[in-house]
Amino acid sequence: MVTQPGPAGPPDPETRTGPAEQDALRPRSLSPSRAGDFLSCPLLYRFRVVDRLPEPPSPAAVRGTLVHAVLERLFDRPAADRTPACARSLLGPEWQRLTEAAPELTGLFEADEQRDIWLSEAAAMLDRYFTLEDPRRLEPAHRELHCEAVLESGLLLRGYIDRLDVAPGGEIRIVDYKTGAAPREEFEARALFQMRFYALVLWRSQGSVPRLLQLMYLGSGEIVRYAPDEADLLATERKINALWQAIERARDAGDWRPRPSRLCDWCAHKAICPAFGGTPPPLPDPAAVSAPAAGEASAPAAGEASAPAAGEASAPAAGEASAPAAGGASAPAGPAQREAPATAAGLGAGEAPALDAGSPPAT
Repeated sequence: MVTQPGPAGPPDPETRTGPAEQDALRPRSLSPSRAGDFLSCPLLYRFRVVDRLPEPPSPAAVRGTLVHAVLERLFDRPAADRTPACARSLLGPEWQRLTEAAPELTGLFEADEQRDIWLSEAAAMLDRYFTLEDPRRLEPAHRELHCEAVLESGLLLRGYIDRLDVAPGGEIRIVDYKTGAAPREEFEARALFQMRFYALVLWRSQGSVPRLLQLMYLGSGEIVRYAPDEADLLATERKINALWQAIERARDAGDWRPRPSRLCDWCAHKAICPAFGGTPPPLPDPAAVSAPAAGEASAPAAGEASAPAAGEASAPAAGEASAPAAGGASAPAGPAQREAPATAAGLGAGEAPALDAGSPPAT
């Protein structure tokens, strides 16, 4: 099932209702973010999904939310008005809207100068976006698209796609904005897993394999493109089912083990992690937990602490590890195209022209 959400709302680019409310109605559900949590660290999955521990807002995560909101609003404007100046002009109003919805975000900065520097960093990311594609030549079919599908195993997959482009011939391109830097090629598995996850949901709900998966890294100004096929998505489905079985085993045994990595430096729960001498809280009463996956979100909320390397930077621990007892059912790591701003205009030769329409003009 695919649904189009309304206008951008509170500071969470993908979760439009509270996670507890969502999952009370959606047992046995999994999103790419929570799948990534379990792959990175089962204990982190427990803290976010089972314990539902709050996490303080982080400037990096909130900046990502702000940039996503501006890019969504940009496409509300007439095509001719979608310029870098227009995008920059949206930063102030969108930041005001986010802080009105979540006043605690104003506490991120001790002084106005810190906020201004942070906003200038967001503006630089928006400028970098225009080096990767020309939004005046694009009319997305959907933005912030909610999608979900139930696998034969009964597992519900769900998430929010930043942008969905559909060519006149029906070819589909899934676009995801990342506000971090592109990971090194050997460490891009988590980001591609997230995109394959979305592609699987669309395939199972609509019956069509997306033509292209496109990651746009606004921190470094690079594009990673990948063309999936049915075999690819079947392997992804096997991996997700194996991952869910591992989650259920951990839940049944109450055994949520930490998996220390470089990401721990950004974890909001490091103080209570046994890997660092901490003590986790007692597990909640199972009767008080509405569903095994309660508390899932499709992506970190604006106030959720987020490691810079979580699918966007070069740390290897953000999803390259296989799920415990996953049986080695991992999706094949097919070749992904990488593009820098200087060459983005000329690297669309293998695409349908309509799907390459947003490339910036060659200079």
